[in-house]
Amino acid sequence: MNANEIEYAIFGEEMQYVEIELDPHETVIAESGSFMMMEEGIKMETIFGDGSRNESGILGKMWSAGKRVLTGESLFMTAYQNQNYSRAKVSFAAPYPGKIIPVNLSAYDGKFICQKDAFLCAAKGVSVGIEFTKKIGVGLFGGEGFIMQKLEGDGLAFVHSGGTLARKELRPGEVLKVDTGCIVGFSQTIRYDIQFIGGIKNTIFGGEGLFYATLRGPGVVYIQSLPFSRLAARVLALATKPGGSRREEGGILGKVGNILDGDNRF
Repeated sequence: MNANEIEYAIFGEEMQYVEIELDPHETVIAESGSFMMMEEGIKMETIFGDGSRNESGILGKMWSAGKRVLTGESLFMTAYQNQNYSRAKVSFAAPYPGKIIPVNLSAYDGKFICQKDAFLCAAKGVSVGIEFTKKIGVGLFGGEGFIMQKLEGDGLAFVHSGGTLARKELRPGEVLKVDTGCIVGFSQTIRYDIQFIGGIKNTIFGGEGLFYATLRGPGVVYIQSLPFSRLAARVLALATKPGGSRREEGGILGKVGNILDGDNRF
């Protein structure tokens, strides 16, 4: 194997974290902000790019880092190396409620495609880049689902989903229509495109956007019920409501609830 061979355990139900056990001199890479805790003897180091072994020289590192910028990520990642003579553990936490998905890249012929903000951490040697689509319709109207990350190599990687996770195995030619923000990731054999919803009423009053993604099998697809963008939009809408008041659910019962909560506003 080119990537470090790591062992792991996932803890929790809704707010999960992954604990990775490293042999001496093994390394795991992670996105900034995902670190939770580590045992003594593990060295943390900020690296330029993704730290994959196929980077050659300064130009290779700059290209790797540049690809990360296009997906909205930082130029830098963090590497955690076990410098003990015995095994040591390091843990990474999910950024919001959902599930952590272990992805064995060897089982996907060395490549897995995921949402640009889904990647959490991976064994050293896994390459984190961008996946370009050749179809202009996807580029113009793909929205959240347009810029996808690709994880390449033969090691373990971990991606994160929001809310409840659905795993679908599509047969050859089978099509699944999905909100672009609800896609977590899929195998490289999946054909991905954007389709117009159609209909005047759907366009004006639907509230679900004008386009959705079509995923055509064969292959494996992971779908999330709560994209972070959807959660953030709801929170922002409530936070910026005129007067700072919250919506009163149930009319008079809502006002009674406010009093019980200690809020005397009517």
